[in-house]
Amino acid sequence: MGLDMPMDGYAVWILMFLLLAVTVVSKNETTLDGAALLLLGALYVGYGFGSMLQVRAFHEHGLFLSFLCFGCIWASDIGAYFIGKAIGRTKLWPAISPNKTIEGSLGGVLASIAVAAVFHFAAPEWIGLGHAVSIGLVAAVAGQFGDLIQSAYKRLRGVKDSGRLLPGHGGVLDRCDSWIIVFPLLVLTGLVPV
Repeated sequence: MGLDMPMDGYAVWILMFLLLAVTVVSKNETTLDGAALLLLGALYVGYGFGSMLQVRAFHEHGLFLSFLCFGCIWASDIGAYFIGKAIGRTKLWPAISPNKTIEGSLGGVLASIAVAAVFHFAAPEWIGLGHAVSIGLVAAVAGQFGDLIQSAYKRLRGVKDSGRLLPGHGGVLDRCDSWIIVFPLLVLTGLVPV
């Protein structure tokens, strides 16, 4: 009876082993907490961008599905911002992101679903309406969680930006915090088959 683990599972194990070995070799100059944080970051970013590549490269309509996913994510962000500004009153999670509202969040979900429906009507032979709407719903909800996860991390670390590469935009991770949560979730749920 053999161990039935996919190859990427072994790659994660090897990465974990190497990071733990560094804690020993460096005589705890690299701490266990630091190694754990590096592993978490590698999984967070690695699986996120890897899933984007899978969707684009390994599906017959990969470019179409990639645009659908990005369109839903961006529509959710835009819808949440404008609806939240216009009618937002009830704070969504003030301890993590004080400007986000429940009304804005729901507006983002509706905007994402609307964009998904447009993609269905543009190519009904490639994606059914229910399937497109499901992608829009998951992209909106997961994308908003991705944004909250990044906000929570920055608050925990006491930093305003996740990096210096994109000044005024919160860093590179702030620009793609939704993407690296949405794409793996859509692949794992089978909503975007690869």
